[in-house]
Amino acid sequence: MYNYKMKLEYDGGRYAGWQRMGKDDNTSTVSTKIIEVLKKLTNEDVELFCGSRTETGVHAYGQIANFKLDREYRPKEIQNYLNRYLPQDIAVLELEEVPDRFHSQLNARSRTYVYRIDTKNIANVFERKYMYHTFHKLDVDAMKKAASYFTGSHDYKVFSTVKKNKSTIRDVKSVDIYDDGETMEITIKADDFLHNMARLMVGILLDVGNRKRKPEDVKKLLDGVKGVDVSLPAESHALYLLDIEY
Repeated sequence: MYNYKMKLEYDGGRYAGWQRMGKDDNTSTVSTKIIEVLKKLTNEDVELFCGSRTETGVHAYGQIANFKLDREYRPKEIQNYLNRYLPQDIAVLELEEVPDRFHSQLNARSRTYVYRIDTKNIANVFERKYMYHTFHKLDVDAMKKAASYFTGSHDYKVFSTVKKNKSTIRDVKSVDIYDDGETMEITIKADDFLHNMARLMVGILLDVGNRKRKPEDVKKLLDGVKGVDVSLPAESHALYLLDIEY
């Protein structure tokens, strides 16, 4: 078997995420489009793994995926074929042959997501599908205080819609908030993310910024204090998978 690793970027606006499993199976996914093109090239039923399963509507600057083939191909041949026949909202930036033991999900050490916010009085017409617009200036200091409670190892079950009984403890390395007065970026780095975890984290940070919640609500939720509800998840169209480290 020959193992290939690739770096991808994609506009997730019209896709039902990277992949849908089980009863919620959906062919309108990023992985399905890639598998279909690989099948045309290789005539093989390819199993495709990724570093982080992005959700419906979420984009990627740096998704990492890998797949194995029975026959050896030149990496450039595969990359060129994919970029020629994939939809224009999916691009293979890099592709290389890697050792058999490499696995894009299991070997990943951290994932980083970024949420982009337009804070101008008038929303940018051309960025409206790729940034969240808020009509009010956000309290950045309060958001940064709330973000500080996220760092470290915590049980993030309340910040997820996960239904499985697997461990929901995650280690958040950092939550950085950049604001230049017109745009804001919330960048979250963690060892891994649960389903909808990034969007729920951003959701409560936005509520704190809009003075609907107190920064201490984050700590209460992580500590399991009863009577404290999580905020609604932030809209997916402004969330991007930025990077995966190995």
